Amino acid sequence: MRVQSVEKAFRVLGAFDAMRPSLSLTQLAAAIELDKSATQRFAHTLTMLGYLSKDPTTKRFALTVKTLDLGYRFIRTNALVERARPYLLHISNTTEETVNLTVLDGAEVVFVSRMAGRHVINADIVVGMRSPAYCSAPGIAMLARLPPEEAVAILDSTERHPITPNTVWRMDGLRDKLRLTAARGYATAFEEMHHGDLSVAAAIVDAHGRPIGAINIATLRSRTTPEAAEQTYMPMVVDAARAISRS
Repeated sequence: MRVQSVEKAFRVLGAFDAMRPSLSLTQLAAAIELDKSATQRFAHTLTMLGYLSKDPTTKRFALTVKTLDLGYRFIRTNALVERARPYLLHISNTTEETVNLTVLDGAEVVFVSRMAGRHVINADIVVGMRSPAYCSAPGIAMLARLPPEEAVAILDSTERHPITPNTVWRMDGLRDKLRLTAARGYATAFEEMHHGDLSVAAAIVDAHGRPIGAINIATLRSRTTPEAAEQTYMPMVVDAARAISRS
């Protein structure tokens, strides 16, 4: 049984993003599809609890730093994050590259831990950020560990388009990538999401073989070739993923 008031409160918090960092009451009501009276009650309660702020001049609402508490509690209490941390740190120290731990949430991957190397690929990527699974190495690595029909259903549920000239986005190409990844146990994505970005990933699985996360190493094409990145980093991510899966 769903408690609608709780659901609506989270809809209010979820209305804010990079494109909408602050909202008027009218904008907030439209975003969450509630009338202004109900929206006012939820916004007022969340403001009193410290999760929203209201500008006294513009009357616009915005998230407060307190909203970080839930994310911080997740990071500090999640068993996968704790188990993976020493492996991410070791690989990052060894390679001086950026190493990420991601989980699959629908058709997206969510960054839940990140060890930035000396050669940061994209400084805009932070813990909590989401990316499309279809054009990322960790996304393909995790999808490939699902039953094929389940993976295809997830890919069919999201809008796909070419982000770069190298993006594999049509279903035939994605099916081929899933089959190849399932056969060899790791995935690659070379400049599919960002120009110059090379990524190698392997899935972390539970006792039933279902994916619960993925570890990937990201580097720059200016530092190495796709072939060299695959040859060098594949054993590292595969070994780390297996060790975390067994821990």
